[in-house]
Amino acid sequence: MKTLNYYTVDGALGWSQDWFRDWWMHVGGCAAVTACDLSILLARDHGLRALYPFDAGEISRADYLAFAKIMKPYLKPRFSGIDKLSIYTEGLGRYAADRGVKLPLVALEGDAPWQEAARLLRRQIDTDLVVPFLLLHHQDKALDDWQWHWFNLAGYDTATGRLQVRAITYGAEHWLDFQNLWETGKDRKGGLVIVDL
Repeated sequence: MKTLNYYTVDGALGWSQDWFRDWWMHVGGCAAVTACDLSILLARDHGLRALYPFDAGEISRADYLAFAKIMKPYLKPRFSGIDKLSIYTEGLGRYAADRGVKLPLVALEGDAPWQEAARLLRRQIDTDLVVPFLLLHHQDKALDDWQWHWFNLAGYDTATGRLQVRAITYGAEHWLDFQNLWETGKDRKGGLVIVDL
C-alpha cells in the first residue's frame, strides 16, 4: 500500500469545487482543480516552487481561490468540458512554461490496456506524484457521479489481490477498483496524465 501526503484545507482532503464562488469553476472547474493540486504538491514536495505562488506548506481557502483564478485561463471550463487529455496537457504545460518550469507531461489514452495504465500509475505514485485522471463515460452505474470528471489518484493498494486506487475529489478520498475504473465499456474513455520527472 502506498498513499501520498495530500494537503488539507480546513480539515478537508484537498479542494472542493463546492467552495468556488465563480459559477463556471463551481460546475466545471475539475480539471483546473487537479492542475492546481498537482502544482501545489510539485511545489511542496519536488522543489518546483515557481508553480505555486503562495505557501505550499499551509493552504488557505483565500490563497487557493486566488491561485485558481491564475490557473483558470489555462484550463478554462467550457460547455464540452476539458474532455481531451491533450487540452489538459497543453494548458498545464503552458501554465508551467509561463513560470519558467519545463514540465514533461505524458498522456495515456483510455484505450490503452489497463495493465499498462496500472504500471504507469504505480510508478508515478511510487515517486510521490499524484496522477490526474479523466473519466468520461462508464457503463458501471456506481460511477455515474464520476462521469465527465477530472480527479487525482493519490495512492494504491493491492492487499485484496486487485489494484485499488485512492481518488481525491471534492475534499475527500474514495477507494476505487482500478481495472473497473479504466475499462469503461464505452467508446469515449478519458485516460490519465503523468509528470515524467
